[in-house]
Amino acid sequence: MRRDLPYVLSGLALGGLLLGNAALAPDAATVGAVDVLLVLAMAAALAVCRRYPVVALSVVTVAMLTLHVRVHSGVSAAFPVLGAVYVAAWRGHRSAAALASVVFLGGFLARDISVAPAGQPGQLIAERTALLLGWFVAANVAGFVARQRRAYLEQVEQRAIEAERTREEMALRRAGEERLRIARDLHDSLTHNISVIKVQTGIAVHLARKHGEEPSATLLAIQEASSAAMRELRATLGVLRSPSDEDRVGLTWVGELAERTRAAGVPVQVTVTGQPRDLPAEVDQAGYRVVQEALTNVARHAGPATAQVHVEYAPAQLTVSVTDDGQASPVRPVTPGVGLRGMRERVTGVGGTLRAAAHDDRGFTVRATFPLDGQA
Repeated sequence: MRRDLPYVLSGLALGGLLLGNAALAPDAATVGAVDVLLVLAMAAALAVCRRYPVVALSVVTVAMLTLHVRVHSGVSAAFPVLGAVYVAAWRGHRSAAALASVVFLGGFLARDISVAPAGQPGQLIAERTALLLGWFVAANVAGFVARQRRAYLEQVEQRAIEAERTREEMALRRAGEERLRIARDLHDSLTHNISVIKVQTGIAVHLARKHGEEPSATLLAIQEASSAAMRELRATLGVLRSPSDEDRVGLTWVGELAERTRAAGVPVQVTVTGQPRDLPAEVDQAGYRVVQEALTNVARHAGPATAQVHVEYAPAQLTVSVTDDGQASPVRPVTPGVGLRGMRERVTGVGGTLRAAAHDDRGFTVRATFPLDGQA
C-alpha cells in the first residue's frame, strides 16, 4: 500500500485540479454529478495504476475524454492521461500507451473543432493540439526510457549477484584444494611415522609373548595409543578430503579416551551429570578435543597425578572440565602453549568460554562452557 500511496495522492490532486479549473474557466460548462463521478473514477484508476496499468489507462482515457466533451475542461483533462500513459509505457505496455494517446488526442481535437466559434482562428486549435502531441510523445518516450533503465539496473544487479556467487564458488574450490593438500601432507608425514610406531610396538609385544613374557603396561599403552591415533588421523583426513560430519569424534568417546590414559599410567575418573543428548557436531567435537588435550597435558606435565573428567549437561549449556592433582601451582604461572591456545580457539570458535588455571594448593583445572541455546 505504501508503494500505491503516491498514485492515490496524485489522483486526488488531479481531481481537485480538474474540478477547480472547470469551476473557474469562463468557457467551461457547469459541473454536474456525472462529471464528479468521472473525476472520482479517474482518481480510483490512478490509485491502482501501478498494479493494473492497462485497465487504469483505459478508464482514465475514457473518463477524461468524456469529461472534456461534457464540460470542456481544457488542457487540464490531459494531465491524468499523460500520467497513465507514462506508467503504462514504463511497465512495458507501449502499444496500449500509444493507442490511448492517439484516441485521446483525436477526441480532444474533434471536440475542439466541433465547438469552435465561427470566427475563432484555427491556429489556436492547431497550437494547442501540437502542444498536447508533444506532451504525449514525451510521456511515451520517458516511460520507455525508464523501463530500459530499470532493465539495465536489474541486469547489473544480476551480474553482481552472479559475480558474488562465482567468487563464493571459487573460494570453496580453493578451500577444497587446500584441504586436499593438507590431507596429502598429513598422510605423507604423520601416517607413515605412526604406522612405523604401531608396527614396531606390535612386533615387540609379539616377541615378548613368544618368549613367555608378559608385555609391559607401557608397551601395551603405546600400541593402543598408536592404533587410536591412526583411527583419528584417518577420520581427520577423511573430513579434510570431504567436508562431511561423518566419523567425527565426540563426547561419547570420552570413556575410550580415559581407558587409553589409564593404560598410559594416569588414573582417570569420568563423571557425567545431567541428561546426555544430541549436541551440535562442532560443540560435540570441541568438547572431546578439550578433554583429549587436557588429559594429554596431565600425562606430560602433571607428574604423578590423578585426573577427574566431568561432563555436565544442562538445558542451556554444556560444561566440560578436567581437574588433576599434579605439580602445577599458582606460584609458577603456566605459560600457554600450543595445546592451551588450540583449546581456547576451539571453544571460542563455537561461542563458548575456556578457563585454565592452577589450584591454590596444587593441581590444574581446565573448564570449558558451551552455550546450547544459541546465545554466545
